[in-house]
Amino acid sequence: MLYWLLKYIILGPLLRLIFRPQVEGLEHVPDTGPVILASNHLSFSDSIFTPLIVKRKVTFIAKAEYFTGRGLKGWLTKMFFVGSGTIPVDRSGGRAARAALDTQLSVLRAGGIAGIYPEGTRSPDGRLYRGKTGVARLALESGAPVVPMAMLNSDAIQPTGQIIPNLGRVRIRFGPPLDFSRYAGMAGDRFVERAVTDEIMYELMELSGREYVDTYAQKAKGAGARQPVPA
Repeated sequence: MLYWLLKYIILGPLLRLIFRPQVEGLEHVPDTGPVILASNHLSFSDSIFTPLIVKRKVTFIAKAEYFTGRGLKGWLTKMFFVGSGTIPVDRSGGRAARAALDTQLSVLRAGGIAGIYPEGTRSPDGRLYRGKTGVARLALESGAPVVPMAMLNSDAIQPTGQIIPNLGRVRIRFGPPLDFSRYAGMAGDRFVERAVTDEIMYELMELSGREYVDTYAQKAKGAGARQPVPA
């Protein structure tokens, strides 16, 4: 209930008025049935704009720590994630990846939309980084189509570390659904999962127009990525 209240009554109309989303290819998101929405990740605000423009509910996962903060900031953060349809997952320990996968599988088996950022974390400099194979495992185990989604300028709207977003028109582009039924029954094959992931990342590269880097974003953050790409 809170999700729909925020989307259509409390926050949604105001956000649409301020950021005037410019969306291409929204018709590629099916009206019914399980869908995996795979997006590049440029900004914290990605998880705000995606539920705002997709008609159906989009469920993301986030680390449980976002739901346990104290004080006013902690409460506001928790309410944001709850209101945006995000599910908390304990990502510590060896079973973290499986817990996240099972959570998203339950969403898909119920006929919903599972949102995922294949890079695993926000891009440190605006470039597109190597995808983790969790998105492939999710597609192969669920049989759901993957709709690639490119955030085109959300890093200019809300750069990393900036709390108050800049005024601007957010731009988002969707591509046609990707069908991986040809790999049915092959979940767990690391070569197949890598091939599926790379195909998804190629589509995101084409949609976004961002430079692709064949290394993981988390590793790039540790090494110190270059300056952000201008919008």
